[in-house]
Amino acid sequence: MTPARLRFYARAWTVTMIAQLVPMVGVGVLLLFLHPVAAVVGLILVAHAWAIAELYANRGAKVVKPRARAGEEPERVALGLLGDLVGHEARDLHARTGLVMERGALGVWLVGEAGALLVRGRRVHCWCVRVPERSLPSCDRIAHLLLALREDEEGFATVANHAFAGARWRVRRRLPKRQRPALDAARRPA
Repeated sequence: MTPARLRFYARAWTVTMIAQLVPMVGVGVLLLFLHPVAAVVGLILVAHAWAIAELYANRGAKVVKPRARAGEEPERVALGLLGDLVGHEARDLHARTGLVMERGALGVWLVGEAGALLVRGRRVHCWCVRVPERSLPSCDRIAHLLLALREDEEGFATVANHAFAGARWRVRRRLPKRQRPALDAARRPA
């Protein structure tokens, strides 16, 4: 995945959203002016258009949603191994948010248990990829994804499922409150 391809994906998501939302909002506004009874349907269409964008952002934010834990002892050992892979700043961020920040050539990555967020300026790309072994502790899953990302960043972005690309504020609203500071921290170096 090259930077040019990422820009293409971002534009494709924008065009897709415009193609879905503009007709709904346009018809909704037209109905507002046609008849008072039709205004209710117009408002429903405008609300529906907003909901579509929010559902896509929710889909993107779910790629870093925490999963079920393996148990206290395996999680503690896995956390120690993950701590060996990352620096103090990333370790502290993981302790607070459950996400590991990794700077790469494509942007700043926030790696979770089942995917990663790529922060590029005001836009966030959400990548869904999972480690097939469900019994692994969460930190081991993060370590697997982090090592794959470090080995071949463009390959990681090519193989992973591109779940969403959109405004950082829209994804931030859909993240759990605990993970929002990670997105804010990733914005600064980007």
